[in-house]
Amino acid sequence: MLDIKLIRENKAQVEQSFLKRLNKKDFDLDTVINLDDNRRHLLLQVEKLLAQRNKASKTKPDAKTIKEMKALGEEIKNLEEQLKKVEADLLAKLSTLPNILADDVPAGGKENNQIIKTFKKPPHFDFEPKNHVELATNLGLIDYQRATKMSGSGFWAYTGDGALLEWALLNYFIDFHRKHGYQFIIPPFLLNEKSAYISGHLPKFKDDLYWIEKDGLCLNATSEMMLGNYHAEEILPAEKLPLKYFAYSTCFRREAGAYRAEERGMVRGHEFNKIEMFHFAKPAESWDSFAELLKYAEELVAGLDLHFNTVQLAAADCSAAMAKTVDLEVWIPSMKIYKEVSSVSNALEYQARRGNVRFKDKDGRNQFVHTLNASGLATSRIFPAILEQNQQKDGTVKVPKVLQKYLGKKFLGK
Repeated sequence: MLDIKLIRENKAQVEQSFLKRLNKKDFDLDTVINLDDNRRHLLLQVEKLLAQRNKASKTKPDAKTIKEMKALGEEIKNLEEQLKKVEADLLAKLSTLPNILADDVPAGGKENNQIIKTFKKPPHFDFEPKNHVELATNLGLIDYQRATKMSGSGFWAYTGDGALLEWALLNYFIDFHRKHGYQFIIPPFLLNEKSAYISGHLPKFKDDLYWIEKDGLCLNATSEMMLGNYHAEEILPAEKLPLKYFAYSTCFRREAGAYRAEERGMVRGHEFNKIEMFHFAKPAESWDSFAELLKYAEELVAGLDLHFNTVQLAAADCSAAMAKTVDLEVWIPSMKIYKEVSSVSNALEYQARRGNVRFKDKDGRNQFVHTLNASGLATSRIFPAILEQNQQKDGTVKVPKVLQKYLGKKFLGK
């Protein structure tokens, strides 16, 4: 959430940032400022009447004073109710506004995304390559049919070496992050509405989440949701920043809308496993944290020896809570398209302001931290990329070298 003071004092700059990803009709800063004007006016009135009542309470009351104080109390109550409604309306309006974008984020949507780095060349096959669904089925790695029978479309079950490959990926990610000094967390997979609001998923993405309405809880869509709430309502020790975490969770997403024909198998599903990196940083150091998260995410994918692109997202393709996002997109040969396996993002103080996560600066003043996150990594598209990019003419699949120690074999299918 943005600071209303920022909007009031830098309205033109805020508007220019919004116009990089929104149409003019999609936001109304004048309404927000008018609501804040009303809030300030009501607050001033309430404070004035409270001071008047406080002064009167110090004198000996008579019948006239008692009557006046009763009327004053009613007036205060009425104004406080008005103030409460205006504050709620202001919060609702502020909650729908996106973050301010970093200066180097290009305007527009996906068409303006920019490839900034490429690792390896796409694999070349001297035989007719198979898609990952066929490979996974032939090798007994994934059981789509029984998973669909149990849970419906958009689900799968890992079997045999497929389950071991999935676990090998997670172990590879975990060992990597531990080596770099990140603290490992396995959070709850259910969270309340307040936590979903703090992470920025509410109100905009409510329909994308799975809800347990009886308990007011939702299944996490990403560990970012829990990690962003881990220090809610806390003042963090400045000397310990940045705090660096990584978390494992199964992620759940409704993925509303029809599936496209090319989004077969594991490319788009309702449930998948992911390791998430997360930083709580001082504002002056948050872009250093961003560079580190991007570096580590790239090293993880490169370590698997997969062809991928590093892509700077344009404004409208960034999540509303983020000031800047760079995606890592891995090549899926059968689809002839790249699919995102990690998003590296800086939310600046947007999430921390919602969660009231602060630190004391050198002058002893409370300041909001900056929050950053990056997938490190999601497996559901890495797995198909490994199968398709590493497939052999005989139908087997070469296991990436970094995973061989976990699987105890060099090829799947041998």
